[in-house]
Order: sequence, then C-alpha cells, then structure tokens
Amino acid sequence: MLDIKQEIQILLLRKGLSMRKLITRMREEGFNIPQSGSMSAQLTKKRVRFQTIQEILDYLGYELVIREKK
Repeated sequence: MLDIKQEIQILLLRKGLSMRKLITRMREEGFNIPQSGSMSAQLTKKRVRFQTIQEILDYLGYELVIREKK
C-alpha cells in the first residue's frame, strides 16, 4: 500500500502536472491550499488535512472511497 503522498504523485504524473503547478492552479481558482513547499512537507510528515486531500483529488478528477476490508 502506497502512502497518500505517493498516490498523489502518481496521479500528478498521469495528469502531466507537478505539485507546484497543481497548487498554483488551485490557489488561483480560490482553493485554500498551502503553498507548494508547505504542502509537500505536510504530505511527507503525514500531517495534512483530510479536506485538503479531498479537494486535491476532486480537482484531479478522482474521489476517495472508504470501504470495509474483505
């Protein structure tokens, strides 16, 4: 299982974006997202708000699904 930072990096690669470009675009569109360096640090330390992850995934065209393990 990959951690959330790795998962987001994979999604960014698929979309042809860097974390910096993503954050810049989202901030320009009015999202309350931390600056690029701060966001990377939060993801590395695993201290990022759940809402921020949801907003990033939504912006990239994905959704987070929580389901019971089998």
